[in-house]
Amino acid sequence: MSVLINRQKYSAAFVASSYFCISASILTVTLFSGNILGYTSELWALKYWGPALYLCLLNFTLRYSLKGFPYEVALRSAFLGSVLAFGLYLTSLTAAWRAFGLYIIALSMFHFSEFFAVALTNPRTLTIDSFILNHSIQYWLAAVASWIEMSVECYFFPGLKSAQWLTTLGVAMCISGEVWRKMAMFTAKTNFNHHVQTVKKADHQLVTSGVYAFCRHPSYMGWFYWSLGTQMILINPICLMIYTIVSWSFFQERIYAEEMFLVSFFGNQYLEYQKQVGTGIPFIKGYVPDDSW
Repeated sequence: MSVLINRQKYSAAFVASSYFCISASILTVTLFSGNILGYTSELWALKYWGPALYLCLLNFTLRYSLKGFPYEVALRSAFLGSVLAFGLYLTSLTAAWRAFGLYIIALSMFHFSEFFAVALTNPRTLTIDSFILNHSIQYWLAAVASWIEMSVECYFFPGLKSAQWLTTLGVAMCISGEVWRKMAMFTAKTNFNHHVQTVKKADHQLVTSGVYAFCRHPSYMGWFYWSLGTQMILINPICLMIYTIVSWSFFQERIYAEEMFLVSFFGNQYLEYQKQVGTGIPFIKGYVPDDSW
């Protein structure tokens, strides 16, 4: 059984990384062809029609070469690789487009790395949902809201987007948030799950080492600061404020609910851990048995 799981793990990880890298590489070359070789009518066609032709041929090839789960993995990975390449191209344009390019690179890497990390650390829970592309309607509404704010502010208040140091700070927040979250996943391994567990499994262990020695919920902390970093990249003051409030409220409720089950799973062992290590997100203390929340 373990051999089969390992094969599935490396197979899914290989398919995902292969098509992600192939798409990112091919589209990066086509999009930057004019910058490197100069602008001619032939290169103009390569630059603007090449990506569209490639995506059509890719989808056609995948439909006849892969079936079922591998096809779904390859399709999403190729799409995220294409988004990464498009983001790289945008970073070569004006300051505002550069910020948006960095933003969609952060989105692409986050969703791809989520699937890739689960494939390597906890393949038994691996599904198409591990990409978190269908996280929730609210998630994508929030993303669209940030795009609208950036567009409106770029048009009416272009000077607001000139503070490039804020974009740089946002990139640093996204990178550090990603690192913390992925370190949490690779530390917890099979004990990590995208869904709050309500039933203790036989092999479920309390992880207190590695990044968990510094905060009880490093994956949530990483996601929290990553989400704020995306708005720092775009220099979106309104969405930054809203993201902070909404994300904090979301993780407060989720951590409280999750720790109710963790206390029931591990009893005093978890209560002692709570006393020694914070949640990682400011002003969120989590669940305490005598807490009347």
